[in-house]
Amino acid sequence: MFIKKTINFLRYKVFYLLNFKSFAYLSPSARVQKLLRIDGKQNITIGKNVIIQKLTWLAAIPLTNELKCNLTIGDGCIIGHFNHIYATGEIIIGKNVLTADKVYIADNQHNYSDIDIPILNQSIKQLPSVSIGDGTWLGENVCVIGVSIGKHCVIGANSVVNKPIPDYCIAVGSPAKIIKKYNLQSKKWEKV
Repeated sequence: MFIKKTINFLRYKVFYLLNFKSFAYLSPSARVQKLLRIDGKQNITIGKNVIIQKLTWLAAIPLTNELKCNLTIGDGCIIGHFNHIYATGEIIIGKNVLTADKVYIADNQHNYSDIDIPILNQSIKQLPSVSIGDGTWLGENVCVIGVSIGKHCVIGANSVVNKPIPDYCIAVGSPAKIIKKYNLQSKKWEKV
């Protein structure tokens, strides 16, 4: 066990030493496991004590000609295996956000307006910026597409979030609907 922990520690340090200059910011305490792909490192910020698990694809490329393009993963986040997070404008993931495996987060989508051109050959359509509030949990297979989610929310497995979710809510389904809100006065989760 000691040897495995030492090898992992060395892997994280080697990743940091080889990459910290090419990121907008990469914390020395971040633990980035083997990524599937990473594009636009210069536009990506990874905060303190972040864990990014295996085979995740991170991208921050201004494919829609936005003036600024950035992907920020806040301090203390844990990003699950096989996540796909793609910013063409701005995605901000707050502090201590937890994503399960196979989560998709994007501020863009493929254009499909011209039926004479294959979707693959059409431009990328810019959607509103995405923000995910501090302390939020995104369950397995969740998709967040061009919307914001408040702080301390729970988004149930297999949900598609295409409308904003305010703070302290539980949302499930495709499209995601709020089923509970936290009442700050009674200090209880209440059905909606």
